[in-house]
Amino acid sequence: MAEQLAQPHTDTNGVQGVGNGPQVLSTSQNLECLVGPLLNYRHMENGEWHGSVLIVTTPGQRDPQLTLTFAGAVGATQEEAAANIGARTVVAEKLYEDTVKGFWRFKLDVPFQAFEARWQYEIQGMIYKDQNKTTKPQFFVVPSTSQSMRILFHSCNGFSVGTDVDAWSGPALWNDVNRMHQQKPFHVMLGGGDQIYNDGVRVDGPLKPWTAIGNPHKRREFPFGEKMRDECDEYYFNNYVRWYGQAPFSDANGQIAQVNIWDDHDIIDGFGSYTDHFMKCAVFRGIGGVAHKYYLLFQHHQAPPKSTFTTDAPATTMAGPDGTGPDPAQLKEAFVKVDDLDDPSFIVGHKPGPYVEERSRSIYCQLGARIAFCGIDARTERTRHQINYPETYKIIFDRLNKEFAANPNIKHLVLLLGVPIAYPRLQWLENILSSPLIGPIKFLNKRFGLAGGFFNQFDGKADLLDDLDDHYTAHQHKTERRELIHYLQKLSQEHSVRVTILGGDVHLAAIGRFYSNPKLGIPAEKDHRYMPNVISSAITNKPPPQAVANLLAKRNKIHHLDHDTDETLLEMFDRDPGHADKANGATNGGTNGSVDVDVKKKTSDANHATMPSRNYAIICESHDNATATTSAAPPAPVDAPTATNGDVAQPAQTSSPPDRKGNTRKPIHIGEQGAGTGHPAAGGLQATGLCGLYGLDVSLRVEISPQDREGRTDGYGFSIPALEMGA
Repeated sequence: MAEQLAQPHTDTNGVQGVGNGPQVLSTSQNLECLVGPLLNYRHMENGEWHGSVLIVTTPGQRDPQLTLTFAGAVGATQEEAAANIGARTVVAEKLYEDTVKGFWRFKLDVPFQAFEARWQYEIQGMIYKDQNKTTKPQFFVVPSTSQSMRILFHSCNGFSVGTDVDAWSGPALWNDVNRMHQQKPFHVMLGGGDQIYNDGVRVDGPLKPWTAIGNPHKRREFPFGEKMRDECDEYYFNNYVRWYGQAPFSDANGQIAQVNIWDDHDIIDGFGSYTDHFMKCAVFRGIGGVAHKYYLLFQHHQAPPKSTFTTDAPATTMAGPDGTGPDPAQLKEAFVKVDDLDDPSFIVGHKPGPYVEERSRSIYCQLGARIAFCGIDARTERTRHQINYPETYKIIFDRLNKEFAANPNIKHLVLLLGVPIAYPRLQWLENILSSPLIGPIKFLNKRFGLAGGFFNQFDGKADLLDDLDDHYTAHQHKTERRELIHYLQKLSQEHSVRVTILGGDVHLAAIGRFYSNPKLGIPAEKDHRYMPNVISSAITNKPPPQAVANLLAKRNKIHHLDHDTDETLLEMFDRDPGHADKANGATNGGTNGSVDVDVKKKTSDANHATMPSRNYAIICESHDNATATTSAAPPAPVDAPTATNGDVAQPAQTSSPPDRKGNTRKPIHIGEQGAGTGHPAAGGLQATGLCGLYGLDVSLRVEISPQDREGRTDGYGFSIPALEMGA
């Protein structure tokens, strides 16, 4: 229950805010929670791990408190853990509050130990408003001072409009994530974009009447007034609460620290890649602002801008240097924290984006002892013809050069992009969809509804075009793409840091690679141009049809980025998940026990490059006990690694290096040899000992059957060599 009370502009912790707040104060003895806890990793500094926990409550709560307790070393007995218990209380900061909800952030910092450590946290007095949910203590794991983090990478965590969610067993692969975490904990999970799908706002949400307007001019000129903004605000918030509060995803949210970038579905499908005159319409500017507000709150635990774009609030319609101006109507019954200093992990753009009229937020942080991470915000500044401003690339690479110069122990950069960058060209399809041949079909669609699903409901273009325009390989992004790779090559060469790129979006699994032209005779271990692109998508959304994956595999040509750099996909899918081989279809039980459903073929027998099945990736160092001493001799490769849980795989062949002058779709270094289900890294649980002291192991965890509600997977592995410049 709540009573009417005046609320000042400063909360009880002295936090400054704007707005009057909801004018209520809870009189309940309990802390009523709508969703959470959500755990984030932020950065490491002075021997400490820094993170945050977010909860969303009913309004009027008073200073929630969290108890943080050291829970001992990973693998320690209960008695050993109990001997080291020390607890402290953390008081929450209020980020935002209105008449419906309040967002509270607990900032956490814990010291790195000489061992991998478990920490427990519990929010005092918390109960869920949904009485079917129960609270429990949460645990997270921090690596030791000598460890790099064990990484989970995922993308496309939601369903496209019209998908039969039950036929795909909902977000079942999060069950597999949670199982793997229990067996060997993840230290961080990297969200590559589309952590939530908000596309339903135009189908069963407040944009449905606007989408139904047939005249494109009237649709562009339609206002985004206070009523529509309120309705969209409610829709985006409720969709986040529904999705982030849904098990088994919610189970991972509270115990594996997240670091996220966003992509179009976090706003709406195709946002940023439609024509400029349409992207600048009031409704798109409005939903861009609302989506950005909740992206900051839910995914970054940061206070949002004071207000979002509304056509009848003049101060919000012309963005200033720092973004959108304040709207008194929005602040009348809302509190917004205004002194929320950016975390050191953020790389903030110099000026607002063209459609989301706020400054971009890319991310830099260190993932334990030797791995650096950079996630590029490639959505806030995106247009049909650019992905990021040139000034943004400069500040990103200035930051990276500064960090690497200051810390020579960093041996690997993991770069996160929302969309793959080493991927088959589809310009031939772009040309067809943009050609005059489409004109008559478009006319019949407009008049009679022919090919209704082929054209989007926004700007009337072929629906696939916004996805193709999103790709770095689209013709209009060709120059920007090449310049980005050249930036990375220079960084890698100057600092002797291997670069691995992560990308999602395309709803299938693949491994792309850039590498030096074989004519140069540079082995991958010494090749600063060798950069794998781990493509893992989607963890929840349905994959494309088998025919699309097979077509992409046929388009897997060896391309030339420039005179010295080639690129292609690695052929690593030796068999379909759950099949003994591609020919006979016999099942082998997968990685997590038997699957009591029919296991259907995913690809043609000729396709070894793309896998159209839901998936996620595990990335970790190849040596569990690697140290920062470069002179240390690496352990010998394991003799009989377990590529599956319970099934012993044959060890990868490591006796001789591959022939670099051969077919570069095949393995080009020792870590790629035997790539697939028989590779030592496939199981995702055991270090391989391959690829030098600072190499990485990668396991693509691929769903065996969408009918399996436990989400069991098969593993496909390969390893990435450390860079040995000057050796």
